[in-house]
Amino acid sequence: MNYVATPVASRLTGLSIDLLREWTVRRALIPADERPGRKGAPAQYSWQTILVLRLATTLHRQFRIELQGHKDLFDSLRQTLKGTSFIALWGRRIAFYGNDRWELLGAGDTPASGEDALILGLDQHLDILREGFALPSPVRREGQLELFPVRAVRDTAASPAMPARAKAAGR
Repeated sequence: MNYVATPVASRLTGLSIDLLREWTVRRALIPADERPGRKGAPAQYSWQTILVLRLATTLHRQFRIELQGHKDLFDSLRQTLKGTSFIALWGRRIAFYGNDRWELLGAGDTPASGEDALILGLDQHLDILREGFALPSPVRREGQLELFPVRAVRDTAASPAMPARAKAAGR
């Protein structure tokens, strides 16, 4: 599993490092996947945790929702995402029903039995995660995956040139 450290998680979530630590450590609203091993070491975050943090940030900033009462909802969402394919989330939305329930919706789905729900699209969040974690993006042809994620190719192109001795040795 790929993890990113606190500074990268801060950039991907749009949260300051202090607020990220507040949410993930002090209040343990959405805990980091790997807590720091020692004082001063960064915590580690999976793409699933970053996605839940991004959704929580949206709920807090755009809808002024207090998050502490939704801790169980975020835990449930994180656990379900751990067993969900990144690619399978593209084109989907999430419906939040109050404090304790949520549901993944397909493109044409509506909330269960016409209940009131707050619905957030996932694609804009997945786009940022795709770049930050070098994850595959959806492709136009069914059943075909990306061979080289964009970030992985860009990182390779930006790496320093091969040393002269390696070139001479034919490596």
